[in-house]
Amino acid sequence: MSRPARALLPLLLLPLLLTGCATDQSGGTAADSTDLDAAARVWGVAPELVYVTEVSGYTVFQQSVGEYNDEFSAAYRTDKGATAFGLFVRRGTLTAPSCTEQPLGEVSDREVTCEQDGDAWYRTAGDSHEYAVPADGVVIHLIADVDKVDRAILRKAAEAAHRPDAAELAALLPTTDGADV
Repeated sequence: MSRPARALLPLLLLPLLLTGCATDQSGGTAADSTDLDAAARVWGVAPELVYVTEVSGYTVFQQSVGEYNDEFSAAYRTDKGATAFGLFVRRGTLTAPSCTEQPLGEVSDREVTCEQDGDAWYRTAGDSHEYAVPADGVVIHLIADVDKVDRAILRKAAEAAHRPDAAELAALLPTTDGADV
């Protein structure tokens, strides 16, 4: 079997496994670890990095889901299709002393300012801002351009960040017909 065909096979089979095997009977609990492990392998990330969020008026852009710079990433867009904010999850911690020292996304040449907001950090650098949420040995970053997404939306996204349930995990995976969900 050719290398591209071998790479495509798990993508084609995983949605069948997720929908054909044990369905989520618990009404929204975390996805089965076997399903999560399989999905994480498809994306090339560690299962503990896979998180999702929910904000009214925004949906995940399925084709954006995967590995980026050793992190899990997913772009969320408005119902009209414009990319609005990114969700990035990486291993590590974020504390008061380290908050300003860690770059904010791709903005490495600007000073980072930090403000603690509950269990999260609101951070700004240049034209970007984010909420960073430390959780279980990872940091969940919700990042956007200041002029495209306001702070309240990012805060809602940060508050709603969680491990995916079976339905959310299936929605992140590519469809077999190539359509974007």
